[in-house]
Order: sequence, then C-alpha cells, then structure tokens
Amino acid sequence: MASFPDSVNENEIGKAKFIGELLVPVAPFDQKSGRETWTVAFAPDGSYFAWSQGHRIVRLVPWSKCLKNFSGEGSNRAGPRRLSRQNSEGGTVVPVGEPREHTIDCGDIVWGLAFGSSVPEKQSRCVNIEWHRFKFGQDQLLLATGLNNGRIKIWDVYTGKLLLNLMDHTDIVRDLTFAPDGSLMLVSASRDKTLRVWDLKDDGNMVKVLRSHQNWVYCSAFSPDSSVLCSVGAGKSVFLWDMDKYSLIRKLEGHHNDVVSCEFSPDGALLATASYDTRVIIWDPHMGTVLLELAHLFPPPSPIFAGGANDRWVRSVAFCHDGRHIASITDDRMVRFWAIDETSPQAIAPLTNGLCCAFSTDGSFLAAGSRDGSVHFWASPKSIASLQHLCRMALRRVMSTQQVQTLPIPPRIRSYLSYQDL
Repeated sequence: MASFPDSVNENEIGKAKFIGELLVPVAPFDQKSGRETWTVAFAPDGSYFAWSQGHRIVRLVPWSKCLKNFSGEGSNRAGPRRLSRQNSEGGTVVPVGEPREHTIDCGDIVWGLAFGSSVPEKQSRCVNIEWHRFKFGQDQLLLATGLNNGRIKIWDVYTGKLLLNLMDHTDIVRDLTFAPDGSLMLVSASRDKTLRVWDLKDDGNMVKVLRSHQNWVYCSAFSPDSSVLCSVGAGKSVFLWDMDKYSLIRKLEGHHNDVVSCEFSPDGALLATASYDTRVIIWDPHMGTVLLELAHLFPPPSPIFAGGANDRWVRSVAFCHDGRHIASITDDRMVRFWAIDETSPQAIAPLTNGLCCAFSTDGSFLAAGSRDGSVHFWASPKSIASLQHLCRMALRRVMSTQQVQTLPIPPRIRSYLSYQDL
C-alpha cells in the first residue's frame, strides 16, 4: 500500500481547465433546502447529459449542445460558457433527427439518476412471462430517477415521457445504477437500508431485495461485466454482491466513517470508494485488499477523529474511462484529479459546496454538481496511456486477480498486471 506524503504543496499541482457551467435561475424561495444537484449523469452513448437541478426538476440536455455552448460557437465572448435555458418544450426549433432537450418535473426531490440502454438480444431473466407492456429496442434510451418519497420513475429520454413508476422502497432512493450489459437490470439504493433489483424488460418487476446494510445505503455500482455489484453506506459499509446468485460475496474493511460513493475501473480490476473519513480507497475487489489510499487531509486523521465531522469529507468519486485517472469532490471546496500511480493530486480546481461528479463517456470532461443546483465542467488532464497499461486493461477485463497470479510470467509483470505496484 502506498504511503501518505507528509505534505502537499498546492502550488506544485496543476490547475484543471474550467470549460463551462450549467446554471439555474435563482428566485428568493430557491434559497431553501431542496435545490441541490445530488446526481449528474452521462448517457452511455454520450448523446445526453442529465442533472437534478433541485425542486423536483431534472434537465436532459444533448451533450453536443453543451459542447457547442462551451466552445463558444456563435459567440465572440472569450472564456468559459454558460448554457442557455432554451428547451424543446419552450418552443425552440429543433431540426428533425436532432436530440431534444427536456425539462422533467418528477413530482418530488430527485436524489438519484441513471441512464439505461437496451440490447434486444439480452433477454429478461424472467423467462416465464410471455407478454410485456414495453418492448425496448436497441435505439431505446431510458432515464431512471430516484425520488424523496421512495419511488423510482422511468422516462423515455427522447420524448421525455413517463414509462414506469416503481413503488416498493419505504424511504429516499439515494442512488440508481443500470447493469452495463444492456439487460436493463436496475439496482436502487435507499435509506430504507436495502438494495432492490428491478427488471425493466419485465415491465419493471422487482426480482430481488438485497439486505445486509444496517444503515442507509448511499450508492451502488456494477462491475463492467455486470457480474458484481458494490454497495456502500453508513457505518463504514462496503459490500460486494454476486449478481448471478444475488448473494453477498464479502464486506471490505478499511474505512472509518460513512462511505458515500463507489465506482469500478473500466477493466473491473479496481474499485474506488469515497468516505467521510477524508479518504478515497482503491481496492482489489477480487481479493478484498487495499491497493492505494488517496488522502485529502495531511497527516491523515486517526480512526477516532476520522469518524467524526471534519472539513474534508469526500462526497463523490469517479473513475475516468482511461482507467488511469480518478476525480474526487470534497467539503474543502476542491475538485481533485488523481493518477492511480501517484499519491498526490495531478490537478485541482475550486468548487464551492460540491456534491457529486461523473466523467463524460469518452473521459474527456468531468461534470460536478453543487448545492445551488448548478453543474460545473472541467477538461480532464491530458495524458497518453502507455501500451503497457492498455494491454493490462485488455487482460484484466477477462481475468481476475487470482487468474493473473497463476500465470507463468515473471513476478514483476505479474505484480504490474495485478496493480500491486500502485
């Protein structure tokens, strides 16, 4: 495990390039609670960006439109751009075939968002039902929203129409995640201490309740092959689930406070978890071991102090699609970009009251939501992945750590393939 540096000189760290923001209008009544952006999300194909802008509203914006506004096409102004508030419902003329912008009123405060796309040949696990209300095609793009009243609403992204209303949770649905295999299996994490698995190809039938958390569940994430689910929550909880058997694999021990965010690396070989204990931990999910700790407070607090309130709570963590970079959002008003082979940030940027973050589909940009309902965007640090790393990712997509360790190769290469050199 990598050691912590004694100190970090922020003057020696690069500054992330700010490219634009999405703002919401502020009225006097907006100053109260309920205007937070709890979730931001990019569509799997990169076509749309969605965020919960507070007060029950979700905005769906074509990502190409965001980039055009940020790059300043049609404008002579210099510097970062702000997206206009025009949308398809408001009468803006949208060319035929162009993605439309939508403003969706979900009826209650929105906590979780997730895009899901269907693969027709990926059959529903509920094979005994012959008739379904919905037939999802390959060109279908869905948005799931988790609400304050425990409901989950499923929307058609292209039309903005409500398709399904899922009701079974008894408390806030804090997070949602779709299986990346195109099966339209949806997992919801709730403050009612449960995770629930839904089959949208079976008209939203709930197929399983996962119970092991003793407190609120904050977040969940699928491995790239959809076989493993990570869920994190209050009480230092990090659980790994077998999603073929819907059974608990193991609990990961290492955090000292609530764990609020998690995400797998693109090859599934690493798992990042973020906690109020001021740390992001990088795990080997196959072995259940800690590979790296990214500290946001120096020196790192002892467990007894990390378990209480501090100004370095980590709110969110995201894995870049290059498999080499991680972003974190903390209460010290900073966004940090990390390289997995370094213990100090590669770049930083200011962000007041940040709550969540996500990388764009191609990994070029980071979006971060804040308490005022706005979203801010930065360009990811530029770097070229080595051929070694690309080969490692290709291998680790199909091989577990245990399988790598049995390969008849030199120990140094085996260590590299297992990410033991972090």
